[in-house]
Amino acid sequence: QVQLVESGGGLVQPGGSLRLSCAASGSIFSIDAMGWYRQAPGKERELVAAITSRGTTNYADSVKGRFTISRDNAKNTVYLQMNSLKPEDTAVYYCNADKVRTWSNWRVTDSSHPYWGQGTQVTVSS
Repeated sequence: QVQLVESGGGLVQPGGSLRLSCAASGSIFSIDAMGWYRQAPGKERELVAAITSRGTTNYADSVKGRFTISRDNAKNTVYLQMNSLKPEDTAVYYCNADKVRTWSNWRVTDSSHPYWGQGTQVTVSS
């Protein structure tokens, strides 16, 4: 089984910065894609940023130039540096790990579904 644990959320003023971290643990052989999604009250969950094991990144238009995603493959950890935060960035941020391969009975197995963290609240308000 794989667990994702997020940290780094909180309350920040507009224009401020926060850094989110997400560490994956368990019988992990490899993780292809890791990313961050967010969900604001009354809205659907949306992709914020994602990064592959090779470092290819993808960002939502609304965060381009302000957010930076990075990862440490050796630690199975993904980070989201958020700068110039706006009130509309307020949401619960969820970590995601997709195309995960795990060790099971001495064999490498492809997971049939992505994994999610429990979410961390980010509030941007004065």
